[in-house]
Amino acid sequence: MTCCHPQRAAADAHPLDPLTADEIDSARRVLQHSGKAGEFTRFPLVLLDEPDRHTATAHRDGDHVTRRLRVTLLDSRTGAAAEAVVDVTAGLLLSHRELDPATEGQPPVTFEEYEVVDSVVKGDPGWRKAMAERGITDTGLAICAPLCAGSATDHGDGGRRLLRSLTWLRCDATDSPWAHPVGGLFADVDVIERRVVRLIDTGAVPVPAECGRYEAEFNGPPRTGLRPLEIRQPQGPSFEICGRQLSWQKWSFRIDFNAREGLVLHQITFRDGDRERSVLHRASLAEMAVAYGEAEASRNWVAFLDAGEYSLGRNANALKLGCDCLGEIRYLDAVLADDEGAAYTLPNAVCVHEEDAGLLWKHTDIFNDDAAHSRRARRLVVSYIATVGNYDYGFYWYFHQDGTIGFEAKSTGIVQTSAIRPGTGSPHGTEVAPGLLAPYHQHLFCVRLDAAVDGARNTVEEVDVVPVPTGPGNPNGNAFTVRGTVIADSAEGGRIADAAVGRRWRITNPGVRNRMGEPVAYTLVPQPGPVLLARPGSAARRRMAYGTKHLWVTRYRPDRHYPAGDYPNQHPGGAGLPEWTAAGEPLENTELTLWHTFGPTHLPRLEEWPVMPVDVSGFMLRPTGFFDRNPALDLPS
Repeated sequence: MTCCHPQRAAADAHPLDPLTADEIDSARRVLQHSGKAGEFTRFPLVLLDEPDRHTATAHRDGDHVTRRLRVTLLDSRTGAAAEAVVDVTAGLLLSHRELDPATEGQPPVTFEEYEVVDSVVKGDPGWRKAMAERGITDTGLAICAPLCAGSATDHGDGGRRLLRSLTWLRCDATDSPWAHPVGGLFADVDVIERRVVRLIDTGAVPVPAECGRYEAEFNGPPRTGLRPLEIRQPQGPSFEICGRQLSWQKWSFRIDFNAREGLVLHQITFRDGDRERSVLHRASLAEMAVAYGEAEASRNWVAFLDAGEYSLGRNANALKLGCDCLGEIRYLDAVLADDEGAAYTLPNAVCVHEEDAGLLWKHTDIFNDDAAHSRRARRLVVSYIATVGNYDYGFYWYFHQDGTIGFEAKSTGIVQTSAIRPGTGSPHGTEVAPGLLAPYHQHLFCVRLDAAVDGARNTVEEVDVVPVPTGPGNPNGNAFTVRGTVIADSAEGGRIADAAVGRRWRITNPGVRNRMGEPVAYTLVPQPGPVLLARPGSAARRRMAYGTKHLWVTRYRPDRHYPAGDYPNQHPGGAGLPEWTAAGEPLENTELTLWHTFGPTHLPRLEEWPVMPVDVSGFMLRPTGFFDRNPALDLPS
């Protein structure tokens, strides 16, 4: 790997660069000096207030850069919340407004509140009585999990800042608590008043006794026969990272990382001859819903928005060489803000590496002495991993030499559990150990793709493969064709994938034509699965409405950040995509954002306990008439 001179990289600031420690600390000082932050102020989110795409695209090396931060504030004593915008270049407070939690939702959960919930629940007399009635008097090994309240606002608690807590036990301090759920019991905690405001006890269920140890020392001798597998690049990797600009095999893009979405990629281009051709202006995993399907009263509310409620970037892992990534690795650190607004560095937050991807293309010429030509595929991987409670998620962007972009979400970790009477089973989950239920649930990931296919003015078509009716034009009944339907208005932008017709969505640029006279395009190829299964009118459906469709298309707006709204924590529902698409906007030949929802409907297996192998879901963006021929013909043999 080669890299530009580090002094040059530092001097060439870019408006889309990740936050620095100086910027975070400067924002905190400005807010303190202006009287907007004090001893009890917490900082649930500190994010770059990204410039609009025109400003970012117009930037050239050496141009003056103005940096603004969007800061969410929470008073831990009163619960008052606010949002501020700070110009850290000039050291000025540009705006400050109070949030109405009853209508706008609450700021994300802070790490401090995790400890608040545990101590408040364990100190509650009602909870201690309920535990004693279950025969549990030693609560030192109990885990009172801080879970987002979601539909708890249905109890008329619209102004309260709540977390809802389920309880798990451990056999000892190193045991997995997920093996021992305490059934029929949960508590609603007001984290500002620091008290339990509601305790629900639907009746005791035996606590599953079998431990869920997954460490090697508890699972017999290790298997043998695996000989060393080495991945070596003696001359180093083939990519170059200059500051946060990455170049590899004609691809170029900027790597960002923020507290909410984690990994963000900006200004993705592909060099075609002497042209740098844009594909996407911005790409990120903008939200993910985890909606559970149990009907039992103590569990029928469990549904989370992990990015908006817990902040994926703040829950990212510090990656380890040889464990999380393999090969000739380059890591990038992330600078984030803690609960008190102080900057800290998360080392090795992002992993960049190359890997072999099998056969790219091959042909054996049977008319020319069986002359064979083939090329191996290599792909660039940019990834990070976040742990949210029991689940671990790996997020991987793939860049291929033929112009394809792929994305995968890999779910692993430990399934969330509940207790049932051993051997009784449940229609809403899998009994993975005696009395231990792993409930059915859905993971609904949503990526935000700000399209830029050969420029900013794009159109989206829905493409189906359909049979041609038998008749004069199809006498043998064997013909089929494609049917393209332009998504012309955002009111019809909520679309469902349909594997029966091979449905996909083509992002075209009507103003740029390929050599056959057709608009250049990239096609979003989905992996269809069920959309949100929660019924209309349910709290989960109101809050996770984006998950009811596989694709939404909206006009690009710089203030449209997340599909479930800016503050989904305890939001009554309807924010984000349902709000933006209700009135309808024309979508043809303009700046567009695609919001693609995908992910597994997870029916847990015994083989996924006590820790689950990765469950993979994702999609691809494939060039479709974007190039005039195979762009990988120039690869050496």
